[in-house]
Order: sequence, then structure tokens, then C-alpha cells
Amino acid sequence: MSDSYDVVVIGGGPAGYPCAIRAAQLGLSVACIDGWLNRDGSHAFGGTCLNAGCIPSKALLESSELYHRTQHEFATHGINVGKASFDLAQMQKRKNDISGQLTGGIRTLFKANGVEGLEGTGSLAGNGKVRFQPLKGEARELTAKHIVVATGSSPVELKKVAPFDGDRVCDSWDALDFDKVPKKLGIIGAGVIGVELGSVWSRLGSEVTILEALPEFLPAVDAQVSKDALRQFGKQGLDIKLGAKVTGAKVLKSKVTVTYEQKDESHTLDVDKLIVAVGRGPNTQGLGAEEAGLKLDERGFVVVDEHYRTNLDNVYAVGDVIGGQMLAHKGIEEGVVLAEQLAGHKGAAVNYNAVPCVIYTSPEIAWVGLSEKQAKEAGYEVKVGQAPFAANGRAKALEMTSGLVRVVSDAATDRILGVHMSGPYVSELLAEAVLALEYGATTEDVALTMHSHPTLSETFHEAILSVDGLAIHAVNKKRSK
Repeated sequence: MSDSYDVVVIGGGPAGYPCAIRAAQLGLSVACIDGWLNRDGSHAFGGTCLNAGCIPSKALLESSELYHRTQHEFATHGINVGKASFDLAQMQKRKNDISGQLTGGIRTLFKANGVEGLEGTGSLAGNGKVRFQPLKGEARELTAKHIVVATGSSPVELKKVAPFDGDRVCDSWDALDFDKVPKKLGIIGAGVIGVELGSVWSRLGSEVTILEALPEFLPAVDAQVSKDALRQFGKQGLDIKLGAKVTGAKVLKSKVTVTYEQKDESHTLDVDKLIVAVGRGPNTQGLGAEEAGLKLDERGFVVVDEHYRTNLDNVYAVGDVIGGQMLAHKGIEEGVVLAEQLAGHKGAAVNYNAVPCVIYTSPEIAWVGLSEKQAKEAGYEVKVGQAPFAANGRAKALEMTSGLVRVVSDAATDRILGVHMSGPYVSELLAEAVLALEYGATTEDVALTMHSHPTLSETFHEAILSVDGLAIHAVNKKRSK
């Protein structure tokens, strides 16, 4: 085991471990330090995403949706299964098994690429040194030509309003590990995490109320798409209260009493469990940032330049800990780009104007680029097209016809500025839109591209055609002359 490396990465999540792997692929000696511990005390690489976020939540979303479809859709297909039931313990086991397989895969990748994975914590010790504290054993000092901070983020706690207690008032990780379905579930925050967790437990029988302080639902999403999604969630039983500011949460023996204000009126809500899903904050505790003189912004995020350099020589940072969109794929790209820079390659910059965003509810919600409102605020004269999944043959066959696709283009250049969708498997459809933005495609470019029939992708094609009033299978909006 060496004490000297070309690169030491502190953090083994979606930004850290790809950075380590890519740097090793380019011939650098690399160590990746990570101290994640699961509930059973076992160590795992992969950070929040693989252990307590993206992957386990998608596993539960899939299981709960299959149960929901069994109850409400199978008979339409002529499939009779009798009274459906579910085994929550088996759902949780499957979820944990999937996470375990993927986190174990990181160890395999480290070995294959020559990365030394170190279980423990790392902190900045100055002058190109990192203090490594193993989970077991004595601390030791590592030296590195380059140090990468990729320590990720954690759920924000409302300490004065609804502090976590790990039982009644929960964070997003707690909410993935319930051993029984809450009869009444409250959620603070109607963002990605809030609506995904709400969907899981609602499908399994919870009466779910989501309290969102903002007056708009998913303001980053095109207004027509978010409006349609909100309507679909309401039909599914999710009670999403907008403009509802939570003022307190009192934990009692068998319930939590939540107080909130909405439209200048005070309300109370009694729930069995309360999930706080109001965002995530940077993990810089224990990093030695203050002692080393590492510059943080007013919210605690590490300050970096366009090349991910901090104010300290040869210290860099990527992923959630530098802020911006807290998405695993954004962190992956930053980590890979940085590794290539450290190896002396020019490398490609991350295009922050083409970052895909997805919410894995049903219908799914996905978007990239500007909404119509954002484009107009940026000074563009826009032209917009849209098409519904209700007219799509594949969507009808799937019994998933809710949702629509909207395309926003620059009227002057025809270049696509943004694509926003809700509907079946739009998480997969979005890749074409991301590619279009990455290549600076025009609506005409995509309009002239053949899409196979019958597929869901035809709805994206129809929305593209609709931008110029050329849709074949969707009604074109009349345009003023």
C-alpha cells in the first residue's frame, strides 16, 4: 500500500469514483477514499446515489408501480390475477440487493483499472497532503500531486421547524427503509425527491400529503408539462398543496402534528410519518476546509473556477459539493473531465446548458434546456410545438396515454432551446433531445430524421413538426399571421 499518489480523490460517489477510474485509465496512480457506511455498518462505495438515493428509489418505484398496475390496469389487458397483495420486506430486500450489486461493481472496476480504494475518511492536511483515517486502524498521511474533493451532499434538515429524529421525522434515506406502510404520510417539498417518495408510498396504500412552499409546481419545468403532471398526480391520490409554508412539526407518541400556513391561513396536518425533502447541502464537515484555508461560499459549497480548481494549489472539487444541479450524471461528467485535465489532456468541457433532468414518477417527467418562459426571459423570440401521447399508438398499447412533449425553438435560427416532457418512459426519450441540444440541432434537423413506428419517440417527432405547424398525427395550433 503506497502513501504517495498522482491523484487522491476524497469521496467515492458518482463524481469521485468515475474521476478516479478515468485518471487511472490515463496512467496516473490513484487512490479513492470513501467512508460511506450502510445501516448494517458495512462499507460501500457509490455514495448517496447507489446506496440511499437514485438506485434504491428507482427499485422501489418500479416495484410499487407494478403493484399499482396489477390492481388498476391488468384487467383492461384481460389479465385476471385476483386480489393483489405485496410483500414489503421482499421489496426492500430486492432494493438492497440491487444497490449491493452495483456498489460491489465499483470495487471490481477499481481493481480492473488499478485504483486503490481506501475505506475511511480523508481530510486536507496542507501542502499536497491528505490525512486518511481508515474505518479500522491508525490514521496515516498520504501525499498527492493532485487532490480532488468529491464528498457529495446530504439532506437539508429543518432544525427549527422539523428536526430529524430517524423515526417519525425522516430524511430521504429513512423514507426508503420503512418496514411498514404509513397510513398517513406527510412530505415537505414537492421537488424530485418529494414526488418520487410520495408516489412509492401512495401506490402501496399511504394517504400522502405534500406541502410545497413555492406557489408553482416544478417551476424549472415547462408550465404546460408541470400543469399536466400535477393533474395526473392528483388523480392518483397525491394531495399536493402549493404555497404551503411549514411552521412546525410536533412529534407525539403515535403521530406528528404539522402546522403550516397557506393563503394567510393556519392549518394542521396529522401524519404517521413526515419526510423532509427540501434539498441537499454540501458535505464539507470533517474535510479540514477551514484549517486548510479552502474557500467555501455562503452556503458552504466549495468554490471552484471553470476548471474545477479551488483557491488551494492542486486541490480541485467536483460533484454536489460544488453546487449547481445535484445530479449523479452531472457529477460523473465533471469527474471525468477533471481527470482528463489532470492527465494533461485538453478534454471537453461540461455543457451545463444540456444537462438532462428526470423525475421517475408515473407519468415520468423529463426535461433539458430552457422552458418557454425561461427562453423568453433570456430574450429569445420563440416558437413552440407540442404533441400528446394520447395520439400515440405505442402509448395506447402500453395503456399509458397521459402526458405530452413540448419543444421550444429560437424563431430566428430554428435552433432547439429546450424540450420538456411528461409521459411513459420519457426518461429514455430525453436522450435524443439532449443530443440535439449538444449538437446545436434545429427543429428541421430532427423533423427530417425518420423515427420508427410504432414507438413513443414519434410523439417527440410530432412535437418537433408541430413547431412549424407541420404535425401529421397531432392537431397543429393555428398561428397568427
